[in-house]
Amino acid sequence: MNESAVLNESGVGLPESSWLEAEAFDVNRTLALSSAALEFHVNPWDIMLCLSGTVIACENAIVVAIIFYTPTLRNPMFVLIGSLATADLLAGIGLILNFAFQYLVSSETISLITVGFLVASFTASISSLLAITVDRYLSLYNALTYFSEKTLHYVHLMLVGTWGASLGLGLLPILGWNCLDDASTCSIVRPLNRTNLTLLASSFFVIFALMLSLYFKICKIVCRHAHQIALQQHFFTTSHYVATKKGVSTLAIILGTFGTSWLPFAIYCLVGEREYPPVYTYATLLPATYNSMINPIIYAYRNTEIQRSIYMLFCSCFQTNGSYRSRSPSEV
Repeated sequence: MNESAVLNESGVGLPESSWLEAEAFDVNRTLALSSAALEFHVNPWDIMLCLSGTVIACENAIVVAIIFYTPTLRNPMFVLIGSLATADLLAGIGLILNFAFQYLVSSETISLITVGFLVASFTASISSLLAITVDRYLSLYNALTYFSEKTLHYVHLMLVGTWGASLGLGLLPILGWNCLDDASTCSIVRPLNRTNLTLLASSFFVIFALMLSLYFKICKIVCRHAHQIALQQHFFTTSHYVATKKGVSTLAIILGTFGTSWLPFAIYCLVGEREYPPVYTYATLLPATYNSMINPIIYAYRNTEIQRSIYMLFCSCFQTNGSYRSRSPSEV
């Protein structure tokens, strides 16, 4: 009798219809459990980060393709915009991969690699913004020699420094600067330890301070140029005032967008503790990713040369006659 019970439980000796019904029941139960797991264990914040990464990747992929396939977009300004778009594109891909690996492949090694990849990508994005700011300052301060080989040499040096430093910071967690062996050293962003995250946040504040200083000098140069033009023409026209006000407003929008996006997360990286609810980390990190979503709108899609290239690439209805010279950042 015990043998019969065992056979019945294992499915041996059952009629074919009963075996299929039992198998179907097991499959349905497995699907129900999988559905319940997805319903209860997928964090909505992770979904929003993944969606943000998708939009970022799509936006910046277009910019990278436009700059790569357009021969006229080769001056220093567009090289730096291409660097920024590449960094943001990698950041968007990193957010998507982080979501996929987090829920499909649970591994500490892969977690380290994806976090390191995101650190390198976002660091390159922020550093590229600083490089663009330096380029805009040089285009105003040395307007007569901006298109020389010396400027291109400076741009290449900035690119090497930007991506070299970003790659170095991204490799730190993989090379051992993490909290996998000692959970007490973890920061609000696991598996980064608190020292590593403090270094990243401090680097951001240094870059932000440099950008503030450079944009303040740019504003002074713009106002001085407007004043000199007014003196040459013996009066300050309304158009000069509007142009100067528009330039200063644009700089304020650039800095305001950058600061609003990253400052909350950078401050929380310094004051937050690992015991704090994860929702605080998500609530400050998500707006930071929006900066990579806004960058192509500010630096690329508003640029007339890139708009022109988009029309030529996607519409094939914009024909040009005669030669065309790319404008410098000071003219923009």
